Amino acid sequence: MIVLVTGTGTDVGKTWFAAATIEVLRVAGHTVMARKPVQSFAPGDRSPTDADVLAGATGEDSDRVCPAHRRLPMAVAPPMAAAELGLAKFTIADLVAEVRTSLPVDCDEIVVVEGAGGARSPLADDGDTVALAHALAVDQVVVVADAGLGTINAVRLTVAALTSWTPIVALNRYDGGNKLHRANREWLTTRDAFCVVTSPSELADEITRRGARRARS
Repeated sequence: MIVLVTGTGTDVGKTWFAAATIEVLRVAGHTVMARKPVQSFAPGDRSPTDADVLAGATGEDSDRVCPAHRRLPMAVAPPMAAAELGLAKFTIADLVAEVRTSLPVDCDEIVVVEGAGGARSPLADDGDTVALAHALAVDQVVVVADAGLGTINAVRLTVAALTSWTPIVALNRYDGGNKLHRANREWLTTRDAFCVVTSPSELADEITRRGARRARS
């Protein structure tokens, strides 16, 4: 089962939310792998990359999560970073092939694949995370969003780009004592009928529930 994690934009916390959810799933007894097909970051940044964080959650080698040649030290969209660094162009098909060859044959475990930036941010020379989701034929999609101001618009626009799935909306940094956070969750749930979760444990439960329902169908 492939679960794609994307966001409404950059810095919404999708890597943290994905990693924390992976940890919950593993504690529950599931085998989980993570893939970050390509990543870009500020040159000289010594903090863990997204792939490092995901690898820490799954117990995999970081270079298996994201190949060394797909780690681009420039803080812009990956295909733009590749161009600025003088590297060869790459396509969605290239990224899909690398993800698939890195997985065990007939893999039936949970594979969490994280995009870069927002759902429509350029991911390769010819496509974005939505294109990656289609090319990988992912089973579930998670949209991570900040719980605060502007999230209703951002979530609606992102979900509208993912009409082939019924995404799970994960509100990061949710504070039940914050009136705006509660109102945003209520609106997205009741007005838009989105499935909204506010913690990694809730997300893990929903992924598991949908996976079980898919297995029975």
